[in-house]
Amino acid sequence: MILPTKPAPLQTTKQRGDAAEDEALRYLERAGLRLITRNYRTPGRGGGEIDLIMRATDGTYVFVEVRSRADARHGGAAASVGIAKRRRIVFAARHYLMRLRTAPPCRFDVLAVQPDGIEWLQAAFDAF
Repeated sequence: MILPTKPAPLQTTKQRGDAAEDEALRYLERAGLRLITRNYRTPGRGGGEIDLIMRATDGTYVFVEVRSRADARHGGAAASVGIAKRRRIVFAARHYLMRLRTAPPCRFDVLAVQPDGIEWLQAAFDAF
């Protein structure tokens, strides 16, 4: 007896997310930012993760959250960065900055990768 098989998805959620990060990285590098690290994670459970840590031409460290959505329903990609996600990003940024001798100027950006293009929200939120 042959059982029907479910067709494999064209792309997993992780693959789509990685592709969006690749696209965001290329976009930011074309804008003059330089990659410091990618997918920075704090140790242990309950920590945070930062998709991209970049350095702007003026020396500002830019902590970037990349969001991707197939469409703009529910506010689109940028609207999906809620308070809990912002707290985890800020936590991870503080953890990263503790490794440096002096803290550089910083900001938190969101790059929304959507079918109609990329929306770059500079200084999208502040540390609290």
